Amino acid sequence: MEDKKTFTRGQKIWRIGLLVAVLVLTILLLVYRDRIQHLEAYGYPGIFLLSILTNATVLVPLPGVIFTSAMGGVFNPFWVAIASGSGATLGELSGYMAGVGGQVWLNNLDWYHRLENWIKKYNHWPIILLAFIPNPFFDMAGFIAGAGKVPIWKFLLFTWIGKIGKMLLFAYLGAGIFKNF
Repeated sequence: MEDKKTFTRGQKIWRIGLLVAVLVLTILLLVYRDRIQHLEAYGYPGIFLLSILTNATVLVPLPGVIFTSAMGGVFNPFWVAIASGSGATLGELSGYMAGVGGQVWLNNLDWYHRLENWIKKYNHWPIILLAFIPNPFFDMAGFIAGAGKVPIWKFLLFTWIGKIGKMLLFAYLGAGIFKNF
């Protein structure tokens, strides 16, 4: 992770454009969220796609874990968790990209540097922990990882570990609940 940096005009335009694209994607997903839910009818690929889309919003959570729990009661919970966790991981790239695009502004914020140091100090554990815990603030980990130049493969790997763990919990919880009905 790097210290405060100045950016060229071209770098600023590219990063701002990336941030705007992520925000537009978030708005589109919110507007069409009712249509997105119909992807569940397509089995594991639908669960995967739905999970990508529900996790691609930035700072506005869509209830992806609720769908995972429901699908855990319909399909094999292990494979539901794999499909959902993998899709959720790819969806979190929006937060990572927003961090890359928002680095122009984040670099000047004190809280950003504190959180950046936390991730730097504890390596992958904060990303895994934040991906595992159901919370709408995981995007902040993505922002920091993207802005802090954490290699994308590391961000994806650690996010995937946390998301798979969380989705296993929710899929098996859903399977247990729906088994009684």
